[in-house]
Amino acid sequence: MRKPKTPEASEPARDKLARRRSRPGERVTMMDIAAAAGCSQAAVSFVLNNTPGTRISQQTRDRVLDVARMLGYVGTSYAAAATYSGLDNVIGFAVDQLATSPEAVVAIEGARQASWKAGNVLLVTQTLSDPFMEPRAIRALTNGGISALIYMTIYTREVELPPYIYELDIPTVLVNCYTADFAFPAVVPSEIAGGQSATRHLIAHKHWRIATITGEIWMQAAQDRLTGYRRALATADIPFDPELVIEGDWSASAGYTATKKLLALRDRPTAIFCQNDRTAVGCYEALKDAGLHIPQDMSVVGYDDEEISRHLVPALTTSVLPHLAMGQWAIEHLHPERPPGKRRYPIAKLECSLVKRQSVAEPRPGGSAGVVSV
Repeated sequence: MRKPKTPEASEPARDKLARRRSRPGERVTMMDIAAAAGCSQAAVSFVLNNTPGTRISQQTRDRVLDVARMLGYVGTSYAAAATYSGLDNVIGFAVDQLATSPEAVVAIEGARQASWKAGNVLLVTQTLSDPFMEPRAIRALTNGGISALIYMTIYTREVELPPYIYELDIPTVLVNCYTADFAFPAVVPSEIAGGQSATRHLIAHKHWRIATITGEIWMQAAQDRLTGYRRALATADIPFDPELVIEGDWSASAGYTATKKLLALRDRPTAIFCQNDRTAVGCYEALKDAGLHIPQDMSVVGYDDEEISRHLVPALTTSVLPHLAMGQWAIEHLHPERPPGKRRYPIAKLECSLVKRQSVAEPRPGGSAGVVSV
């Protein structure tokens, strides 16, 4: 009797990763192995680290080990330790909010991916911008022997860094924030361009009456996305109508309330640019309660590309916040030969690319969303 064949990884995936491995300087990761072996990254980690107490089938174990060998994976517990290079192996990452912020986790993951390719370890601390504990947290990192520091804030803004950061003799990079003196390399999302791209997408679908629901307007992200919205209108010779701008607070409930206000207008919009995806969730609910369909009766665009945007019905067109790329950028711009505070650096702005899904279409003939009592 023929022995059952062990499930194989996708041949295209294996071929693609084998070609990648053949290129010098590229380090194979557990995510690469998971993609080629057809299992989760957690399963790969458990197998390669021989984690006790996990119930993973022998077939899966064999498949993971086979793919790891084929791709030439090198890990500290799976094979001989890598020959490390870079910034003495340890990089500190200080962020003001971590536990409640997916953006921080995404940026940290981007930094981890870039760090591990060079064999560097990332140490993370949450500071909450506390005037007493933040200095202690960062000093704990520096006293522990980190060779570089990444400093991140959740909300994009100008920050005033304490003097002790200027006095550090290690490279320092700012993520999602910047200083007035431009003393450190800094990277932020290109929010104006993102707001402009989202609005242009609606204009390209022949919408002329376009509303927007902002976040809290004191925040730089809300100001910049609104600026992008206005620039797109101006470029298309569409007059700006302040009646079509409703201030929200980034929440689904604010999106619901704002959408109700827009539907009550005598000349209602045919499209709504929600300046984050949670606002769009509330917008969807308000449109549903009003008996309107997306995108036939109203087109909707979000922002942030959160997980929920993929699962709304219809799936939400939105813009990606480039936090993963920002974390990777930070690692790539930690230059040991450039001590902090010795020159001026331009602020790098990374694209908030538009993800086109099914929530946008041309307006119905007549250009109206219809008359529905609200």
